[in-house]
Amino acid sequence: MLAISPVVFCQSKQTIVRSDFKKYFDECGVEGGIAIYDYKKHQWILSDTINTRRETLPASTFKIINMLIALETGTIPNENYMVKWPGKTDTTKYGYRPEIYHDISVKNAFEVSADWAFIELAKKIDRSVYKKYLTQCGYGNAGLSEPDADFWNFGPLGISPVSQVEFLKKLYDGKLPFSKKNMDIVKRVMISEQNKTYTIRSKTGWTMADQINTGWWVGYVEKQNDVYFFATRLLQDRKNNRPDFSECRKKITRSVMKDLKIM
Repeated sequence: MLAISPVVFCQSKQTIVRSDFKKYFDECGVEGGIAIYDYKKHQWILSDTINTRRETLPASTFKIINMLIALETGTIPNENYMVKWPGKTDTTKYGYRPEIYHDISVKNAFEVSADWAFIELAKKIDRSVYKKYLTQCGYGNAGLSEPDADFWNFGPLGISPVSQVEFLKKLYDGKLPFSKKNMDIVKRVMISEQNKTYTIRSKTGWTMADQINTGWWVGYVEKQNDVYFFATRLLQDRKNNRPDFSECRKKITRSVMKDLKIM
């Protein structure tokens, strides 16, 4: 019998499409895609060419650029700035999480994904400022017509997995319109896992807008002399909601990275 390569088709030496990665999304009962960029080889590895370029809400992955903008505009002086608890939040939209309902540092708010804190910061930054930075960064479609402050979880703002990776590459290279000091702060805050073998800088995201679970895990793995950027996005109709949706964001990513011998 003829053996079939798992690499379904290769556009060029710079792009490999691995449709076999779809099995990991199927196992979790979700649609989605993953985009990976091997910095040393200058090579893209995509699960497909459609889902990886489809734009959807960034959810809490937006906290990466949101913190950069807050720092650059002087809205916050550093990651240790304490955001005052406003006294209430919409638990219907964000769930009931009493453990985060208190004054909190920006760093901690990033780590535990306290949306209310970043909403409070967003209220202090004019939309025209956001528009300027999103455009300069090439961040998705820069759609900011959502009237509420939480425009990264609801509204027309959209970004694709490929664009998420391109943004992270610019952050890594220091090629964003922010000071080196502020970019270094955000890179430190992004550290989510670190050991002798590798360091992961990342952010998760999850919004339930329009009755769709949109889940993300984006970031990059620093390993020896190479860096691997990644953006995984899961899409699930909430009629088919499964309790493992949240954990599947990292589970799928780690399965792919294991296949690629990154982790």
